[in-house]
Amino acid sequence: MFVDHLQLTDFRSYEWVDLPLEAGVTTFVGANGQGKTNLVEAIEYLSTMNSHRVASEVPLVRSGAVRAIVRAGVQAALDDPRRLTLELEINPGKANRARLNRSPLRQAREIIGVLRTVVFSPGDIAMVKGDPSERRRFLDDLIVARWPRLAGVRADYERVLRQRNTLLKSLSGRLRAQQPRRNGPPSADAEATLEVWDTQLARAGGELLEARLTTLADLAPHVSKAYADIAPTNNDAAAEYRASVDLTALRQAQAGLDRALLCDLLMKAMAERRNEEIQRGVSLVGPHRDDIALSLSMLPAKGYASHGESWSFALALRLGSFHLLRADGVEPVLVLDDVFAELDSVRRERLASGVRVAEQVLVTAAVGADVPELLAGRRFRVAGGEVTPDA
Repeated sequence: MFVDHLQLTDFRSYEWVDLPLEAGVTTFVGANGQGKTNLVEAIEYLSTMNSHRVASEVPLVRSGAVRAIVRAGVQAALDDPRRLTLELEINPGKANRARLNRSPLRQAREIIGVLRTVVFSPGDIAMVKGDPSERRRFLDDLIVARWPRLAGVRADYERVLRQRNTLLKSLSGRLRAQQPRRNGPPSADAEATLEVWDTQLARAGGELLEARLTTLADLAPHVSKAYADIAPTNNDAAAEYRASVDLTALRQAQAGLDRALLCDLLMKAMAERRNEEIQRGVSLVGPHRDDIALSLSMLPAKGYASHGESWSFALALRLGSFHLLRADGVEPVLVLDDVFAELDSVRRERLASGVRVAEQVLVTAAVGADVPELLAGRRFRVAGGEVTPDA
């Protein structure tokens, strides 16, 4: 699958751009702040309705405009002429609108997964050096890329979590106002209301946790191989899931992953920590509290890995994701956003060698010479809001 045409209206710095693309490697070269990353970010957003740069939609709309439109033509494969037209209208503060082959979709998020992308960026090092939220986001983005319907499960979980936290915070405030009952059980009404939210959180959380555990198990060998291919060291890269609930019973089960058992484990853990959650006013159990432990030769990558090793691990996570999706029968578009400037010459060549098999690779670089010759292909210059072919 590859993008053969991109049109932007009022997206980021572009009032209008109409850009023909093709399979293979395309590089956008330009100084910082000229808009090269905006082009690949638009393709990423059309694929996932997420950006690796910002959490809010407001910066995606050009200053002075009220909405942005991203439209792309997508061809199924080099040897498959079938073509789709994807369109996403971004309306900050309002409902976004999406169209597939010019037909409106019921919900904008239904467009997620029609086009698949894997994005490498300088911020990826946070997956190794940063907080658990960075690693959770990486894994959740990957499970949605594998099974797009889980975007709805993920959204449902986040919605229920917000509402449950609001209730816990309210109950915590009442307890502080009633000092003698600070350590007592909640009232019957509060107990009943919490049980409703517990059930909903466990249902969505169990499905999300099942997908995470399955995906990490499938991903691990790809990451290990990718790290060995990229890094000029003999360290073994590994990733292990660390849950907020005890998964011993699950690991001892002979039937493998069991979503019902995961839901039961979450319900039990919430019941055991109910008083603590009320006192602190926050949900302490669930996938939002989990982490992925990354290690090199059995030592924690965070704190022990050098800068180069951390970069290699981050690249291995992305490259492993790419190979996992291909193993699933999906050909994602690879985006390398200002990555080569961060790497030494050895890692540049090894990364380039690892991504050449992709059907489409989109590269951004401030200096064209940073891009290895292995990725020679079509090249555009980006400057002053203009995108022009480089002769």
